[in-house]
Amino acid sequence: MLATIWGCRGSLAAPGASRLRYGGDTSCVEVRLSDGTLLVLDAGTGIRELGAQLGTEREVHLLLTHLHMDHVEGFPFFSLLWTAGAEVHVWGPPSPMLSLKERLARYMSPPLFPIDVHDVPCSTTFHDLPTDSWTIGSATVFAQPIEHPGPTVGFRIEENGRTFAYMPDHEPAALGDFRNESADWIDGYAIAEDADVLLHDSQYTDAEYASRRGWGHSSIADAVAYAQITGVKQLLMFHHDPTHNDDELEVMERAAGEVWGPNGTSPKLAATGMSIDLTTAAAPVRS
Repeated sequence: MLATIWGCRGSLAAPGASRLRYGGDTSCVEVRLSDGTLLVLDAGTGIRELGAQLGTEREVHLLLTHLHMDHVEGFPFFSLLWTAGAEVHVWGPPSPMLSLKERLARYMSPPLFPIDVHDVPCSTTFHDLPTDSWTIGSATVFAQPIEHPGPTVGFRIEENGRTFAYMPDHEPAALGDFRNESADWIDGYAIAEDADVLLHDSQYTDAEYASRRGWGHSSIADAVAYAQITGVKQLLMFHHDPTHNDDELEVMERAAGEVWGPNGTSPKLAATGMSIDLTTAAAPVRS
């Protein structure tokens, strides 16, 4: 299993010279399984460049954590949608009101977009996420609702004894301090438990979080505590605030390392272009 980050910015795309090291595109992560199956986590603006690099690829499973704009705004610009003969499977949280396709069509239809989602030339299949784990290619995938405004899930992907967890929008402290709770009472614990790599919301400094509690995102201290409590081996700080430039993010990374302490591998900042190699147990993350 090899993951590649195509976008790790949160809330709003943030291009510019002061954000080149970690990137300004919103959430999108490619996961290539050992059998060649392609999974894509979220369809933020990073999915446009991913699509441009796919070449002759003709089948993809797109897994959406939720339908907030920063996680679907790249969807209409994904090249496989416009490729006749391609198969695009879209998985997302269910709703009792509208189907997943109908909800995406609210964005991908006039007047917001010139072409309706029903008229793309590829073959599209829309799936409500199962409540139990299921198989895609050579991996087992599990989704579970997590704390964030609106229906939102985290994803856990397991293949060949390795686990990749993805929780880009998550506020585990929304209902109170989780540090002394049992596993059953910690939001999303089953997604992150003992993961080799966890991409987790780390949007705010601790000072910023004091005035943003309930907004659906995590402070540095909470993200670190969550990773340590769930037994994660490597935390990647994800969903960077659009107002934070590269230098500010690196200050946050150093702060996360201080909170983490001397044991284990210190948290790292997710960056556009970063590869996460889960085919071997050693040194899974590389730039």
